[in-house]
Amino acid sequence: MSKSSIMKELRKNIVPIVEELEYELYFIELVKEGKENFLRIYIDNDKGISLDDCEKVSRRVSELLDEIDPIPYSYYLEVSSPGISRTLHTDKHLEKYIGYEITINLFAPIDKKKKFEGKLLEFDKSEVKISEEDKEVIVPREKISKITLKEEL
Repeated sequence: MSKSSIMKELRKNIVPIVEELEYELYFIELVKEGKENFLRIYIDNDKGISLDDCEKVSRRVSELLDEIDPIPYSYYLEVSSPGISRTLHTDKHLEKYIGYEITINLFAPIDKKKKFEGKLLEFDKSEVKISEEDKEVIVPREKISKITLKEEL
């Protein structure tokens, strides 16, 4: 089974659990770090996320994963909040934080810079526009390695 089909299966099964518990599924990742594999589930809601919230989701998801067993190798399950300086992964995340301060990290420098910081103004499928030190900067999305929220929520 390919990683993308595993991720589709995970999302299809985890979203209903997270929503039933009245949280938003912010992001899921299945990553290898060193010799270990991690399934990380990030949850959110308007009130914030506590350790109890993470435990509640972890228990339910763990039960489900034991039942359907979609990952053909060993892994550790981690459930957490995306945090205050959260990574903005999707267009939905970018849309939610228009007007907020963000940090954009690049794969390779543009004008000798690998990092831009400013207010998120707008975006589309090919670029992200920010206001940095009173000037507008347009960054091509294919050059972006990571976008992180800078400002506290």
